[in-house]
Amino acid sequence: MSVSHGLAQATQFIARDEAAIIDQLARMLAVDTCFPPGAGYADFATLIEDMIEPLGMQGRRVSVPEPLWRGQALDDAYGERVNLIARAGEYVGKPVCSLYFHVDTVPPGDGWSHPPLALTRADERLYGRGAADMKGTIVAVLAALRAAKACGLALRFDPVLLLCTDEEGGRYPGIRYLADQGLIEGHLLSFNGGAAPRIWAGCFGSLDMKVRVTGRAAHSGDPVGGINAIEESLPLLEALSALKRRVELRTSHMPAPPHYQGRPLHARLTLAAAHGGGKGSTLPAQFELLINRRYTPEERFEEVLDELHGVIDEAMAGSRALAVERELIGHLAPVSDPTGPHWSRWQAALCQGFGFAPDDFQRWGSSTSSDLGWVQRAGIQEMLLGGLARVDNRIHAFDEYTTLADIVALAQSVLLYLSAEFSSSEAAR
Repeated sequence: MSVSHGLAQATQFIARDEAAIIDQLARMLAVDTCFPPGAGYADFATLIEDMIEPLGMQGRRVSVPEPLWRGQALDDAYGERVNLIARAGEYVGKPVCSLYFHVDTVPPGDGWSHPPLALTRADERLYGRGAADMKGTIVAVLAALRAAKACGLALRFDPVLLLCTDEEGGRYPGIRYLADQGLIEGHLLSFNGGAAPRIWAGCFGSLDMKVRVTGRAAHSGDPVGGINAIEESLPLLEALSALKRRVELRTSHMPAPPHYQGRPLHARLTLAAAHGGGKGSTLPAQFELLINRRYTPEERFEEVLDELHGVIDEAMAGSRALAVERELIGHLAPVSDPTGPHWSRWQAALCQGFGFAPDDFQRWGSSTSSDLGWVQRAGIQEMLLGGLARVDNRIHAFDEYTTLADIVALAQSVLLYLSAEFSSSEAAR
């Protein structure tokens, strides 16, 4: 596949832009946007506003109203939910391509060999929480736009950056609010995907429910009058384990990833976290359990939720617990087939940027989840997928990393896709 001289210059500019790429990634990783709690969104928006100003772009802050995202007693989120919509006036009037990123990360967790909220460069790898998921993708798109501006490259699309909050389990993700408010235009390019030749076929829905069982503290050596919250929760754990076995027999018609080797995608139920007690001499007064349920596009959310509530109610009906509270703290709607007329152009750009061959691409979905289901429900059907995720780069685990080579490849892919000089005839080759 050949490209014009101007486009070749711009892609080479990206390859030589290492210092700026590394600097911006380091600055982004240093801003704590872990969810929970999600307290660093305003600071991150300020950083991005500083980075886009030399590109001639301006940001519009859109905050999710607090009643929509703040839970009740079981929620541990706090801080303003600042989403940023960034665009350059010079491209207004062209067809819009909305480029979506979530700015939150999961908390660092344990086991890191490097500081999680800083950039460490070692053995071709760029370590830090969010390096791959997905602050590195923001760096890549900024590098693409910087190259276009430096080389005077005309764009085919008006690129609108959507930098959004609370994807990592938030009860009301920022992209949902933008969709509900009619603030998303055109077709959407999401960077919640991987550095892989994949045709996105959609994904499962997901809900997180937190359950708190309240007992009464007492001395474990003289427990008269005490109620052990953990022990009172044992029937609930057994009932959820039985539900897990039933749920995971349910399959989806969505095509499975290649590593499934022909096996179907299954619904999932995970007991994701459990907390209670503190010392051997005290009966625990509280026990908290986090349940994650991944549901297929064929399942209805209301039925999934009712099933969970029914199991909890039945299991705890005879309990001595003083209270059994539960709260839905996160929900992501499933995504149905998101392909559309721009896919062939994006595929051609990925082939050029990453070196894929057209025949490498396979269509598959996932039992993981995305907050883009809310975008589809708002009427935007076509959503392209790209990103930096690879099987081995430890997203959501300790020592998460990406590579400079992948950031450059993604930046070049984005530049090609947006460029007016990347013609439809070139994209078809």
